[in-house]
Amino acid sequence: MRALISVWEKTGVVDFATRLSGLGWEIVSSGGTAGALADAGVPVLAVEDVTGSPEMLDGRVKTLHPRIHGGILADRSKPAHLASLSEHGIAAIDLVVCNLYPFRSDPGPELIDIGGPAMVRAAAKNHGDDAGGVGVVVDPADYEPVLAELAEAGALSAATRRRLARAAFAHTAAYDAAIVSWLDEPVIGDVEPAPGAGESDEPAPLPPTVHLALERVDECRYGENPHHLGARYRPVGELTWWDHAYQHGGLALSYLNFFDADAAWRIVHDLGDAEGSAAVVIVKHANPCGAAAGGDLADVYQRAYDCDARSAFGGIVAFNQIVDLNTVERIETAAQADLIIAPGYEDGVVERIEAKRRNTRVLEAPRPDEAGISLRQINGGWLVQSPHAFASAPEDWQVVTQRKPTAAELADARFAWRVCGHVTSNAIVLARDRTAWGIGAGQQNRVESGQLAAAKADGRAAGGACASDAFYPFGDGVEAAAAAGVAVVVQPGGALRDDDVIARANDLGLAMLFTGERQFRH
Repeated sequence: MRALISVWEKTGVVDFATRLSGLGWEIVSSGGTAGALADAGVPVLAVEDVTGSPEMLDGRVKTLHPRIHGGILADRSKPAHLASLSEHGIAAIDLVVCNLYPFRSDPGPELIDIGGPAMVRAAAKNHGDDAGGVGVVVDPADYEPVLAELAEAGALSAATRRRLARAAFAHTAAYDAAIVSWLDEPVIGDVEPAPGAGESDEPAPLPPTVHLALERVDECRYGENPHHLGARYRPVGELTWWDHAYQHGGLALSYLNFFDADAAWRIVHDLGDAEGSAAVVIVKHANPCGAAAGGDLADVYQRAYDCDARSAFGGIVAFNQIVDLNTVERIETAAQADLIIAPGYEDGVVERIEAKRRNTRVLEAPRPDEAGISLRQINGGWLVQSPHAFASAPEDWQVVTQRKPTAAELADARFAWRVCGHVTSNAIVLARDRTAWGIGAGQQNRVESGQLAAAKADGRAAGGACASDAFYPFGDGVEAAAAAGVAVVVQPGGALRDDDVIARANDLGLAMLFTGERQFRH
């Protein structure tokens, strides 16, 4: 039996080859792998001794040879194939052990592996359903089970070879996806027109194809509902902020815990960065039900909680600063949270949370990753768009009413707009003193979103700001904002009846700002 071993990641390979040789296997190897095995005293046959051709072109060509690929690809169940091997003096290769150049570590042409994927795919193609199939190993985690099966049975079963073949094709698919993503980087946002497009055409900001290769890393406690299965996947070979998060205690996370915590974590950092201060966001069903910013974290938490204490029960609480003992005192008197997430905790805080809130999951995590393109599945396909972002700067907003906002009102408008951009449409946010006192989310019309926001604010946003994620088509939305007592309205503008809406704001003595951008979220 002959095995071809050629790996970049050499963890465990010397022990694997030593034990494989002890089982009577002949080892063929190339380059650095052959050197490592020879240095360890493992009997090894160099690839060039098999092919009769030296490595060339700085190692770009070494295994790309009929004596290698013929040995891998020959179908042992076909007499004609066996006759061809005999005619050309080619020995069959029964096991290929190979992992690829680490392209993701330093993307570039020299780390695009050619011979490795060719061998892996050839072996996986020829895994076969009978006793004569080829085994392929791309993951060092499979060394031990493969050795155990070879030692016990003398050969790999068809089921094992099939499992290994699937892992091999997944390995090369992920590798190719990483290369495509690298090649796409200069394309996204490229100013050059698409082939065949006129000079005045808008450029296509998204790549022509999207290639996903994901690996399962976390089993969810359950999916969106207890009868659903759920898991967290990540891009193969890439670590996300979730992989660096640490859960101090509590039950395993469910699908919705992951989903809502991810939303809360992104929102609280966006809000804290925009405000340049401490921020707290409470999320329920992917929407913030409380949001506040300020100088003292305990006070900020209390205001965020007081926004909508009823909805905060069972929610996700996110802090952008280390949770201190003063803040945990407020947490202890508040309603139970499903999960708390923060960049860290002062000594004793976690223990106090666990003592008073046994079912609350406590997570410690780094900042969220920079957002990439957004993908959402639809029946039979996907929708893809550029990541959520705020396109306009407050200094570029247009005052369209006779009355201009005061500095305090402008600060409230900036805060309300920032929160509103993270709320499911139709969205209305009423805010004052860097607190979102009223949040109306996900209604089919803007008026009812405003009514919900006003009911939740209950007068607490008087003198503050109202933010709308899309334009007001009629004056009734402005009337609702005025009835809630706000002093300034911030909205995108762009409606057919903008003049009527502005006139109504003037009648009501409101200041109004146009941002020039819509912030729908679905």
